[in-house]
Amino acid sequence: MTASVTIGEFSRLTHLSVKTLHHYHDIDLLAPALVDPSSGYRRYEIAQVPTAQLIRRLRELQMPLAQVRAVIDAPDIATRDEAVRLHLVQMERELVRTQQAVASLRSMLTLAPTELPVEYRFVPAFRAYGVRERVHRDDISAWCENVFTRLGALAGRYGISAVPGAAYSDEFFADEAGEVTAFLPVAPDQPADESVDLIDLPAGLFAVALHRGSFEELDRAYGALGSHVAEFCEIAPGPVRELYVVGPGDSTDSSTFQTELCWPIQQLPTRG
Repeated sequence: MTASVTIGEFSRLTHLSVKTLHHYHDIDLLAPALVDPSSGYRRYEIAQVPTAQLIRRLRELQMPLAQVRAVIDAPDIATRDEAVRLHLVQMERELVRTQQAVASLRSMLTLAPTELPVEYRFVPAFRAYGVRERVHRDDISAWCENVFTRLGALAGRYGISAVPGAAYSDEFFADEAGEVTAFLPVAPDQPADESVDLIDLPAGLFAVALHRGSFEELDRAYGALGSHVAEFCEIAPGPVRELYVVGPGDSTDSSTFQTELCWPIQQLPTRG
């Protein structure tokens, strides 16, 4: 028979606090081997130590409890290892985003603000392959990766060299979620493709600025261009457009990305 220990001793063996062990018992993640019916005292078998240590390490890696449960309950080693691998991939992506955010903050603290050159451009109406969905801001990176991979495949299939882009509705910014339209301009007689919609984007007059660098820095371009428009132009209704002149499909180095930010305006400014 496997030896058993008190919850206090098990806490020392596993470096999990008694409070945490109580919680894991309550949610049926790590139940004690025995609970005394009269006193309520818990005892754990020493064979449970490796499972407890695995849980602690997964939680240190910020794995949600639901995913921890999936790892613990995995029917085989391959399934368990795949669940851990996927979480590590997600953590690596988050680490990259954190590093980019740190670099951006440092640049904001050490660099003086610079003027963002602005031009004005009338864009005629055009047809495009498009995907239009309501997207939560927390999901926008994954959504764009999926959608623009699909649009990139269509560009290769049909020999389309146009610059892809996306239009972001006001509610996407104001309400944390809103309509986003990813598009790839095509010829007016371009045939439909069942994998995406064939959409028509309206003509418009835009104030345009070019942002060079990662998408994590794009908010600074929004701030600069939006401030310029507020001071010198009359804002027109309609979504802001982003054109990905150089994007993830063209380069793996985010510092080389080039994004044209297009802000809708009513008319050309009289000054500025």
